[in-house]
Amino acid sequence: MNKGIQGILVAMLFGLFLCVSCEDSAADPDAEIVSEQELSNTFGDTSVPLPKLTSGAENILSNWPVFEDLRNELRTMKGTTISEIKVKTERLELYADSLMKTIPDTLSTKAIRSRLLIVNTRVNMLGQEVRKSRLDSTIIEECMFELNNAGINFINQIEAKLQKDQINQERREDEEKELEKQQRFLDSVYQAELEDQQN
Repeated sequence: MNKGIQGILVAMLFGLFLCVSCEDSAADPDAEIVSEQELSNTFGDTSVPLPKLTSGAENILSNWPVFEDLRNELRTMKGTTISEIKVKTERLELYADSLMKTIPDTLSTKAIRSRLLIVNTRVNMLGQEVRKSRLDSTIIEECMFELNNAGINFINQIEAKLQKDQINQERREDEEKELEKQQRFLDSVYQAELEDQQN
């Protein structure tokens, strides 16, 4: 009797072991697919580059090093695998947060802040997607597209602001030169009148 109970217990334990190993093996193919997908599939359209900034804008932005870090990550993110995107997204999240806190006064406009907020949102959305256990390549590709567009709009807004500042500065300098020219003319007229009165 004891041997019969022992046999039944052994059979039950063996059956339980088989069920658990079946569940594990059923889960393994998904894990293999994800890791294969992470290693082989690349995302992001490499044919749409980020805009280039003028040399004047580059000089001004050199004092904002986190911007360069963010721009480099956005540049090198296209054409990468899920594993690389996960790492880059983590860095982008840090850079975007840091940029929000360190915007230089000359660039602290509503338009630039709103573009940066969109970049931040797009980075976080991509981060959520690549951290999911089941990856949807279509959604990831869409997130990459939206993030690239957000980066383009952010950089274009910075360039537009700096160009406007440069135009305003040139206009001020032209006005000052014109005022100086007029003052010199008035001074020469006044000097000529003085000389006429003395003669």
